[in-house]
Amino acid sequence: MIAPHKRNRKEAKTQDGRKLRRYKRRWKVERFFAWLQNYRRLVVRYEYHLGNFLGFVHLACIQILLKSYL
Repeated sequence: MIAPHKRNRKEAKTQDGRKLRRYKRRWKVERFFAWLQNYRRLVVRYEYHLGNFLGFVHLACIQILLKSYL
């Protein structure tokens, strides 16, 4: 895993100097799935049919995007 060191680290740095772009992208993906867990209907999966379930996944994604931009 590529994660940044703490600012007050006493030991020498062990990272190889690469940018932490992957770490930032990984955070976005992990937070997105955590935000999806806030929707009980998706976690429990009340819908039997896949089309209905995917519709609610899309609806939750739209709500998350709107909440972050508005």
